[in-house]
Amino acid sequence: MAETLRAQQLCMTGHIRDPQANPPPPGIEARRLAVYRQLFFGNVQALLAGSFPVLHASLGAGQWLALMEDFYARHRCQTPLFTEVAGELVDYLQQRADLPGWVAELAHYEWIETVLLLGDDAQPEHDPEGDLLEGVPVLSNLALPLAYAWPVSQIGPGHLPQEAPVEPTLLLACRGSDHDVQFSRLAPLAHALLMSLQQHARSGREHCAALAAVVGVEPASLQGQALQLLNQLKAQNVVLGTIPVGIESA
Repeated sequence: MAETLRAQQLCMTGHIRDPQANPPPPGIEARRLAVYRQLFFGNVQALLAGSFPVLHASLGAGQWLALMEDFYARHRCQTPLFTEVAGELVDYLQQRADLPGWVAELAHYEWIETVLLLGDDAQPEHDPEGDLLEGVPVLSNLALPLAYAWPVSQIGPGHLPQEAPVEPTLLLACRGSDHDVQFSRLAPLAHALLMSLQQHARSGREHCAALAAVVGVEPASLQGQALQLLNQLKAQNVVLGTIPVGIESA
């Protein structure tokens, strides 16, 4: 009995998920199955259209619907949480090599806003008065450096690029105390410094030396500029301060 029920459930869910590839379960009226399909698929499609308004508008109704139907039929989500379905679509689009490159990047760009809006307010321990050059600078949990091959901040229904520009789009996404997420353009040095802060627990001086090695210049020639950047980032609450001495040596 249990196996029969399970087989019926799998048959029904398979049909609802992908009616073109899976026959309907016997004995259920097509009209009723269509109602179930609309309830399940319609809710997911509407949720994602709201999470990715620019992508939705840029693709147009037909291409968006085809994309949603394929995602719904083929992608196996790893989370039951509605708040994380947008991240599942980002993962799915990164596997779709047949789509224009800007599609996956635009989705990621729009998704980052959701990530920051839902992010934990708790910040790592830090000394707000610490020396940013001698200490280890602490990056806010609510600030993310981003790099895209496509000009994601300019893409929309009236501007769909055919080729990626030579220069990447470097951005900083940051959530303020008012829970408003802002995106700002970054110069290459600022982006490189933020990526270094995100990936390595080093003193400001060591970050400067590592960047200088990449650029191929003497650390002393970058130190003043790097310190100025660190102070600007601290004024914007992107850098919080430095790791407290006790924690740094633990």
